[in-house]
Amino acid sequence: MIFSPRTGVVAAVLLSLSSLASSAPATISASSDTCTTIAATTTIEVAKRFELPYTLEQSHYWSSSTVAIKPACIIFPKSAAEVSAIIKVLGQNNETFAIKSGGHSPNNFFASVSGGPLISTSKMNQVLLDPTTGIVNIGPGNRLDEVAKKLDGTGWTFSGGRVGNVGVGGLVLNGGLSYLSAQYGWAASSVLEYEIVLADGTITTASASKNPDLFKALKGGGNNFGVVTAYITQAYKQGDVWGGNAVFLRSKKNDAKMLKAVRDFTEYCEDDKAAVIVTAERAVIGAVDSWILFLFYDGPDPKDAFKNFTDIGAVLNTARKRSFADMMAWSNWVVLPGVNVLGGTETIPLPSADNAETVLGDIHQHWRDITTANLGVGGFVASIAYQPVPKRIVQRASERSPDLIDMDDSVDRLIMEVNYMFLLPSDYEKMQGVMKETYSGIREKVVGWQEDGTLPDAYVPILMSYGNSQQDYFARLKPESRALAKSVAQRVDPQGLFRDRTGGWKP
Repeated sequence: MIFSPRTGVVAAVLLSLSSLASSAPATISASSDTCTTIAATTTIEVAKRFELPYTLEQSHYWSSSTVAIKPACIIFPKSAAEVSAIIKVLGQNNETFAIKSGGHSPNNFFASVSGGPLISTSKMNQVLLDPTTGIVNIGPGNRLDEVAKKLDGTGWTFSGGRVGNVGVGGLVLNGGLSYLSAQYGWAASSVLEYEIVLADGTITTASASKNPDLFKALKGGGNNFGVVTAYITQAYKQGDVWGGNAVFLRSKKNDAKMLKAVRDFTEYCEDDKAAVIVTAERAVIGAVDSWILFLFYDGPDPKDAFKNFTDIGAVLNTARKRSFADMMAWSNWVVLPGVNVLGGTETIPLPSADNAETVLGDIHQHWRDITTANLGVGGFVASIAYQPVPKRIVQRASERSPDLIDMDDSVDRLIMEVNYMFLLPSDYEKMQGVMKETYSGIREKVVGWQEDGTLPDAYVPILMSYGNSQQDYFARLKPESRALAKSVAQRVDPQGLFRDRTGGWKP
């Protein structure tokens, strides 16, 4: 479909808040029932438990733990006006609620709610492109592979994430790391305007010229400010790409080679079109213990961009020329159905070449020691992803618009994303403890290395997309960023609708 700013269609941005919530809010007895009121007084679709739309939507989460959290009903608005009507009803009661985009956050109560209404944005799935300017109106109900498919053949692409099944709302409100980040910054950096429903039901927009503080707060601030119903985003020219996965056997020698390769790629790669995610994977099933790389090049031929990795010797390499839409769809193999998922993260300054073996080797061994101790957990699958954040990503982000993450370009960085998957709900609390042991152990090492000069004493926020509910996202931001988020939340939500009645990290 084609969108033109001249038609007056409002800016599109989804503040799919609940993809970002943190801990569950306290359960409050409702003075009125949003599900019943919306069903009785509006034409908005409402699905109750055991009805097919409810069952299908409730199954679309990445983690079985969130599937098991049952809302009283699921409400499917199709527009900002319908979201406004729902928010106004919520304002008249005290029910807890949640808002869902793609449901990819594994944190319980980030996009899920027990006994209250769940607002699904899945019906707000427009992708409206102006083919002349490349400005695209994207609804929060889209997943990244859907956006890529709808833009396929237009010559334009959205600077989204790396896994197609990820929801637009959770990704962009978290900031969003993309295969295209070295060229265009965070996914949120390309948003020109948000359409948002505030806590009193007001529909407004936020941009660099209108509500600029809210505009900045939405770029990395999560679900604290309202419900984003559309993102007006700058798309970019796009042809064929090259990408896929390369699999390497695990050995101590290959561990050292792979960690050196990702360190050197982060500092020395000068080709902004090249991107990589370097993951180590372990599982009892199939005796998996290997390295799996995600390789991406924004063009049909990467030449020697990944030579420091490919020279190690892959046993399987699926990378080839493909469309961007095909690349997004290909990545969905990482989403395993029917398992519980936990995620956590840390950010470190890139170690020097002299200190890389000590720093990255110790971190990797810490992860291996913990995973070895837990291989007996039923259905256990563990991964750690080393994700380069070179200075130029921060430079490109700051060129486009300010954000709450507000990284400086004084150092290169690595983001570690840790994921644990397991089968039994009874192992959930134990595995939360294992996850905390993993990321807190990395953090303790990094702080020690910064104190003794092994690592630079640099600002290292965690990325909201990968954070565990036990981590304090806002405490890791700069004080001025946290203060801005808090002041904006108080201004647009003075009664604390989103602060007190949805889960999530709160400033």
